[in-house]
Formats: sequence, structure tokens, C-alpha cells
Amino acid sequence: MSKPGNWVTSVRTIAADITEGFLEITHNSFALIGLIVAFAAVALFAHPDLRAQGEVQLRTWLQDRYVADVGLTPEPEAIERATASNPKELPKDQSAVAYWISKKYKVAAEPIAAIVAEAYEQGAQQKIDPTLILAVMAIESRFNPFAQSTVGAQGLMQVMTRVHTDKYDNFGGNHAAFDPISNLRVGAAILKEYIQITGSVEGALKYYVGAANLQTDGGYAAKVLAEHRRLRQVAGSSTPTTQVKPTLVAKRMVTPMKDDAATEAVAASNVQDSEHIALNSNL
Repeated sequence: MSKPGNWVTSVRTIAADITEGFLEITHNSFALIGLIVAFAAVALFAHPDLRAQGEVQLRTWLQDRYVADVGLTPEPEAIERATASNPKELPKDQSAVAYWISKKYKVAAEPIAAIVAEAYEQGAQQKIDPTLILAVMAIESRFNPFAQSTVGAQGLMQVMTRVHTDKYDNFGGNHAAFDPISNLRVGAAILKEYIQITGSVEGALKYYVGAANLQTDGGYAAKVLAEHRRLRQVAGSSTPTTQVKPTLVAKRMVTPMKDDAATEAVAASNVQDSEHIALNSNL
């Protein structure tokens, strides 16, 4: 019969051997894993196609897991397509205008903030008071980017898409009329063109509503200018007034409607007939 002391020593020896073996195996396993990772990194670096394939597979796996958990397919580019921004991040005058429009016309402040910011940018580029651009939008569509009149005027600024088709070429085609930013840019360019042709904001608005050859515009210009004054008040009257180049006015008075731009403008304006005027008179 073995002594108790010898039995304890044997157990300790066995335990020590097991522990040492386990540590050695673990150490070798970690070393093996490290080598595998190193070789994988070298392979991925040397073969970008393998890295791209692995990224796609990982992304697909993560998306499948997300869909399984949430039940919705993620749209990572959706936020990039949204026309919206934080009104609080705008300059003080633009922020005030955005919140005022949001409240008056019962539209969300975030998309209006993006539209206001774009109007100010286009105003600077086209040398038009940005609050005039916004006033046209207010009377034309009440800030509905999907509005369409009975004569085919479309979008925020109710541009006659079939007349100004060429102006949408840079935006991918006529359907861009319903993209708020594209419509705003085209509308602002048309407004500037009419201001240069007629020599005044009032004259440009008469063209814009389709009343170039009519005795009256149905009160359209008065409505736009009244809204313009209100928007300038909200903005603190810090926005620049629309400038008209004297040389263009002189040309207009000496040779009225002789240049190609003027002729084209009259033709475009004639398309926007009295139905358009009546539509705006009821707003």
C-alpha cells in the first residue's frame, strides 16, 4: 500500500504535465492561427479581387442577418437621395425663412431647409434675390415638388417641361422636373432669362406666368411680390435685391423682342396660357 504522500506527489506531477501540455498546445495553436492570418493578409494584399470578393460576401452575410432580424432590406443610399437638412445648421436668415415657410405652408422644415439653402445658392449664382425665387415657388406650387397644372407646368416652380426640355438635359431628362433641386435650378435660370429680356422683375413674372402677350397677368405678379416682401421681412431684409443690367434694358427698349432669346421667351410664355394664370389667381 502506497503512502499518502507519494499519492499526492503523483497527482501533482500528473496535473503539472497536463498543464504544461495544454499550454504548449495552446501556444502552438495561437502560433498556427497567427501564421494563417499572416498568410491570408498577404494573399488578400496580393490579390485585390479576393479581397473584394470577401468584402462582398461579408456584406451580404451581414445584410442577410439584418433582414432576418428586422424584416427590412436596408437602403444605404436612401439618405443620400433625400432632399433634407437641419434648419438649425443654416445661417440665421435662412433658418428663419425655412421655419416660417414650414409653418405657413404646412410642410416639413427639413426638406424646406434644403430648398431654402439651394435658393440662396442659386440666387447668388444668378444674381437674383433668393427670396424672390422662394416667393415664386410659394405662389406656383405652395412648395409641392410633385405639383402639375392643367397646362403641364410641373414641380416646385411649375416649369413648362415640354417647352424647356433642353434645360433638363444636364439633369438626366424631363423626369428631373419632379426633383426639387433640379426644378429649382431650371426655374431660377428661366426667371433670370426673363428678367434680362424684360428689364424688370414685374415684366419677368408676367412672362413666367404665360401672360407676355396679354393685357393682364391676373394679379400673379402682385401675389409673388407680396410674398417676396414678407419673406424679405422674415429674413431680416439682409438678402440682396435682384439686379437688372442697364445695357440689357436699353437693348430691350431700342429693339424690343428682336433677339433670339426674347423670341424664344415669348414662344415659351405663350404656351403657359390663361389657364395657368387662372390657376395661380385662385391660390
